[in-house]
Amino acid sequence: MEPKKSEKANLENKKSMFIQIGIIFALAVSLIAFEWTSGQRGPSAFDGMTEEAIEEEVIPVTEEIPPEELPPPEVTVTDLFEIVEDDVVLESEVKFEDDETSEDKVVEIYAPVLNAEEEEVEDEIFVIVEDMPTFKGGDINKFREWVQKRVRYPELAAENGIAGRVFITFVVETNGTVSNVSVTRSVDALLDEAAKEAVAASPKWEPGMQRGRPVRVRYSIPIIFQLQ
Repeated sequence: MEPKKSEKANLENKKSMFIQIGIIFALAVSLIAFEWTSGQRGPSAFDGMTEEAIEEEVIPVTEEIPPEELPPPEVTVTDLFEIVEDDVVLESEVKFEDDETSEDKVVEIYAPVLNAEEEEVEDEIFVIVEDMPTFKGGDINKFREWVQKRVRYPELAAENGIAGRVFITFVVETNGTVSNVSVTRSVDALLDEAAKEAVAASPKWEPGMQRGRPVRVRYSIPIIFQLQ
């Protein structure tokens, strides 16, 4: 036999009522808890402290005192001017008293006359002139051959295998001598000195001529040092 259920014993019909009762009970418990915490007050850690008056420090206002004004310096007049009346005539004539000189005497001044053109021509060094200097009846090439035959090859330079071409510059003076010997292109100090010695040992030249006057002429030649 199947058991029969009674409608009064069925709890599903009373489900909504139980939910409402539960919500009301929860609200009542919450209200009681809020009233309980707000009504009671426990002891506080700040109850024993007393308020103390804080004394404020008063800072005085400083007033800026303007600097004391000094009296203006006294103006002193150092120069005294004498006022001359218009009626007074001042003597402006200057008189020179000299017993030794007179109008009849004539002073003669002699100044040395310098021929500036001759001095300038003599000191100037030319590169090309009307008549170039000559060496033993020949030109610069003949002098270069003479130097090349007489130049001394330094032994130390030969042992070390030093060779090259040294360029020498010199000046043929108005009396035919050779001066101002210098190296314009160097190879080695030993070769430079040997080349300079050979050029400086040159005999006299026939000087160059410009406008019929002997002048100084500059030359530059290469001297070759070559190992055999």
